[in-house]
Amino acid sequence: MFSYAGRTTTPAAQPLQTRIGGFGGAKGLADTIRREGFSHVIDATHPFARQISRNSIAACAETQTPLVAFERAPWRAEPDDDWQHVSDVEAAVAALPVAPSRVFLAIGKQHLAPFAARPQHFYLLRLVDPPENPLPLRAAAIVIARGPFTAESDIALLRLHRITHVVAKNAGGEGARAKLSAARALGARVILIKRPPLPERRVVRSVAEVMLWLGQTARLGV
Repeated sequence: MFSYAGRTTTPAAQPLQTRIGGFGGAKGLADTIRREGFSHVIDATHPFARQISRNSIAACAETQTPLVAFERAPWRAEPDDDWQHVSDVEAAVAALPVAPSRVFLAIGKQHLAPFAARPQHFYLLRLVDPPENPLPLRAAAIVIARGPFTAESDIALLRLHRITHVVAKNAGGEGARAKLSAARALGARVILIKRPPLPERRVVRSVAEVMLWLGQTARLGV
């Protein structure tokens, strides 16, 4: 079974039975594992979906269900990158300059409110779905688009809006890397939010490793 959190209105279709929505915390997930008879759990959530990952760890420990996290490797700075690493969204707000700047706020729609504390800036947002409520930002523009994106298209986007700063989460992977390449090409500063800490768990970096883990645990009867 494939489970979506329900953050987007039209998630990508999957060739598997699919459900949308939360489980009701770690206990609800544990109850679902028992009820449905799941033998293995693969946590393939976004690296910043801290709560569901914590719930998965707790539920799998309670039910003694094998768990693996399929997690993209974090991005690493390349020559000519101008990056500042910060611990969380509030630190990203504090890292913005005092002088009015033009900011590509590439963090989704869940954590926009803290940036209202810096109303002197222009904010460019790229969202999968149009926002349901008014934005908390005074000066902002919205682009509705779904990745993956290319460096060429993101260079054009940043150039069109005269972006000076990019704020992003260190999600890793290729689908969203283009904005970092664009920032490098245009000399824009990147404020990169670090991943939240999680309890120890087994982590793999590719689908091939996931399949190998499934095969090994199935053979061992784990």
